[in-house]
Amino acid sequence: EAQCHSVFENIRFILEDAGSSWEKIVDVQVFLTNMKDDFKTYNKIYAEYFKDNQPCRTTIEIKSLPTPIAIELKIIATI
Repeated sequence: EAQCHSVFENIRFILEDAGSSWEKIVDVQVFLTNMKDDFKTYNKIYAEYFKDNQPCRTTIEIKSLPTPIAIELKIIATI
């Protein structure tokens, strides 16, 4: 859970720094290293952050990430 919240908050800071906002996200690609164990928790947290804005979303299970984390997001947003 902590990793999910951290990733979402990092995205929020990056968006604001670029002059965008959470509401301007149009596409989310999510990479999980363990879909079976982590999807339910991630999906619950995702719903908390995307209550009003429902961008296109793709969730993919991958073998590993370059750092020892279980989740990574790729976001496309308008400015």
